[in-house]
Amino acid sequence: MLLLPVILILAVISYEIFGMWMNHRATDRQTEKLEADIRKEIGDGEILEIYSETGNTSGTGNHVECLSVITFSTELTEEEIKEKMSEAYVFDGWDCYVEPGDEGFYTFYLKTSAPFPNNIEGH
Repeated sequence: MLLLPVILILAVISYEIFGMWMNHRATDRQTEKLEADIRKEIGDGEILEIYSETGNTSGTGNHVECLSVITFSTELTEEEIKEKMSEAYVFDGWDCYVEPGDEGFYTFYLKTSAPFPNNIEGH
């Protein structure tokens, strides 16, 4: 009977750790898919930098998000990139968008909700 609080606390901690692991795995899969889609759809694209982050990326509220950011170079225009990637992604200007950089460089941002959005990482 005295161990019941300890067992419950360990169960909650285990659940949070499992949720963190699943959220990070989801971010890794999202970033890998985005990289593969860029390589497939943008034939002349050369990936320069890949960045991903799991946590409360917006700084508002208590939730966890998966953020993938890939910088690449291509001869295509921003509209051509969006057209080629529009089958797999919905460009909304907030959670999914392409930002032009220096001449021929673009950064693709993709943010989605994590599978365990109320995890401790979001607090």
